[in-house]
Amino acid sequence: MYLGAIRKGPRNHIGDIDGILVGNAQDEAARTGVTVVLPGMRAVAGGDVRGGGPGTRETDLLDPSCLVDAVDAIVLSGGSSWGLEAASGVAAWLGARGRGYRVGGSPLVSPIVPAAILFDLMNGGDKGWGEEPPYRALGRAACEAAAADFELGNAGAGLGAVAGRYKGGLGSASAVSESGLAVGALIAANPFGAVVAPGTDRFWAAPFEMDGEFGGRGAPDVGGFATLDPLSGSKADASPGGNTTIGVVATNADLTPADARRIAIMAQDGLARAIRPVHAPVDGDTIFVLATGACPLGKEARHVALSALGALAADCVARAVARGVYEASSLGTAVSFRDRHRI
Repeated sequence: MYLGAIRKGPRNHIGDIDGILVGNAQDEAARTGVTVVLPGMRAVAGGDVRGGGPGTRETDLLDPSCLVDAVDAIVLSGGSSWGLEAASGVAAWLGARGRGYRVGGSPLVSPIVPAAILFDLMNGGDKGWGEEPPYRALGRAACEAAAADFELGNAGAGLGAVAGRYKGGLGSASAVSESGLAVGALIAANPFGAVVAPGTDRFWAAPFEMDGEFGGRGAPDVGGFATLDPLSGSKADASPGGNTTIGVVATNADLTPADARRIAIMAQDGLARAIRPVHAPVDGDTIFVLATGACPLGKEARHVALSALGALAADCVARAVARGVYEASSLGTAVSFRDRHRI
C-alpha cells in the first residue's frame, strides 16, 4: 500500500479520524480530570503497557486471544487508583443508551471500557473527597461533552499533569497520507522524564514537529546529550506512582485485534522520542489503539502497510506529548513551558 506524502490533518488532533469523539471533564478545585474517547461505533482495539507502575482496567481483554474484539470507549483519567472509577461512570452512561457488548438476543448490554490512570494527587489540589471521589461523575460528564473538537493543555486528564520540570497536559496530533490512511494520537503527558532537552527550550520531539505546532523552536543541537546525567530535567521527586503518560491512538485502518496490538507496541516508541527517560519503574505508560476500519489495507503486502502505520502512530504520539506540554498553562507550583520561556 503506497502512502504518499504525509501531512497533518485539518484539526491536527485525533478528531481527524472520522467517527472519533473526545470529551473532557475537570474538577478545578481538586486539580484533576477525565478524558474519554468515544468511537461512533464499537471499534477494534489493542493496547500496550510499558511503565513499571501502571494503573489500568480491562487491558487483559485486549489480548487478541480473548473473546471480545471491540470496545465502546477508552478512558484516560487522573487520580491514580481513584481515577479508575471514571470508567464505571462511562460504562453506566453507555449502558443507559444501549451501547455495549450484546450476547445473543438479550436486551442487556455490557459496555467494554478499557482505562488507564496517571498520578496527579500531589499537585496541591483539594483531594479531600472522603467516600465520594469525583471520577465516576467526571466520566459521565466527559461523555456528555464528547465532540469532534476539544481543548488541549489543562483539560481532562491533562489538568493536573506535570511533565518533568514543566506543567504537563493533554496533547494531540494527526497525520494523513495521500492514500487516505489517517492516524491520530491523544496523550495525557505526566512523565517522570524530561520532555525538553536540558538547558534549552527545545523539545525532544522537535524533529517530528509539523508546521510549528509546538512553537517551532527547532531541534536540540546534535550530539553531547549522551554525556549528561540521564535524569537532567526529570522530576526532582522520583516517588513511585507519581508520574505516567497515557494515551490513545486512533486510525481509520481496518485492523484486526492483533494488528491493533502491534500498532500500540510501535506507538510506544513515540514516547521514547519525546521523553527521557521513559518507561521507568516510576511511570505507568500505557497506549491504547482504536481502529474504525474505514480504510482497507488490503491483503497484499499488508505487513508493509502496518509497518508504515506504526511509524506514523509513533510520530503522532511524540508530537502529541510535546503539544500537551506546549499548550498547558501554569497551575500551582507547576510552571508551563510558555511561562518559563516567555512565549
